[in-house]
Amino acid sequence: MFDFLTRRIQRVIQVRFWGTDIHPSARIATTALIDRTWPKGVHIEAGCVIDEEVVVLAHDMTRGLYLDTRIGARTMLGARSIVMPGITIGADCVVAPGAVVTRDVPDGSYAVGNPASVEPRNG
Repeated sequence: MFDFLTRRIQRVIQVRFWGTDIHPSARIATTALIDRTWPKGVHIEAGCVIDEEVVVLAHDMTRGLYLDTRIGARTMLGARSIVMPGITIGADCVVAPGAVVTRDVPDGSYAVGNPASVEPRNG
């Protein structure tokens, strides 16, 4: 019950106050770090699952970049994975735990490693 309330409050803050684009059906762990410097640049589509301690960035202060980061529908981001600014992850993708995504991931792909290598999913 407590976890549900925490997630609900966190979602209201992210969407209403920060302006993050998160579909209502997306499930985001309370420990996930969604960019707070430029939250309007984060777009999370329907049915996504974002696991524990995932980092989704939409800015890079060292280079002065503010880029849109997109997570496609039904995509799963594994625990402690990192999505760098300006990256588009397609629909039905899986990002392995601990992966660092530094380039776009096409629909239906699997990303693993640091930096993440992308391969098509079987099945």
